[in-house]
Amino acid sequence: METNLKNTLILAGCYLVLFALGEFLYHVLKVKVELTRKFVHLGTGLLALLFPVLLDNHWWVLLLCASFAVILICSLRFHLLKSINAIDRKSVGSLAYPVAVYGCYLAYSHQGYQYIYYYLPIMVLAISDPLAALCGKKWPWGYYRIAGATKTATGSLAFFISAFLIAVISWRYLYLSDMNTGKVFAFAFIALWSTIAEAVSRDGYDNVSIPFTVIASMLLTQSWII
Repeated sequence: METNLKNTLILAGCYLVLFALGEFLYHVLKVKVELTRKFVHLGTGLLALLFPVLLDNHWWVLLLCASFAVILICSLRFHLLKSINAIDRKSVGSLAYPVAVYGCYLAYSHQGYQYIYYYLPIMVLAISDPLAALCGKKWPWGYYRIAGATKTATGSLAFFISAFLIAVISWRYLYLSDMNTGKVFAFAFIALWSTIAEAVSRDGYDNVSIPFTVIASMLLTQSWII
């Protein structure tokens, strides 16, 4: 318990530093909020990768995620954390992120603590999602609208390619074995459905739809992956 408590406090401190750095970028260096949001989004995901290493029980993860959910709710109520909240559109993304992280940890624990069930959905969310948004804004080609969400073909392609590569690299790193046709198909399947989840999500709900779709796709293709 003592180790878990210490590690929880260390992780909490790291997140507070991340938020502070986001505020510094926004208020002092005048970085646009869309970029500071992506920075905090990526940093949150990368820090979350430490959870399985530092915390051995989902209750500590719940405590940490719930604490930051409260902080984020208060920041919205009192107009704080402008680096992630000063946007001119409705979004529940910052509140959905802690839910996604805890949900991924639960999936990881219920799947026999196999790291890929945690790391893959978190990394796809942390990397592919902001990459798709940045590519879509930088090269806005192939606009399409689905389920009320406006996306670009460029952004969706960037999401699919990065999600596929993340899946391949994660699997190779965690299991240290060769690829085969079944695994390639499985990773393409995961990348495709997570891309669709991102495409049909709006108002920040992709922060839960993406990782949970990755987990569901992994369960459907489990016999090819593990």
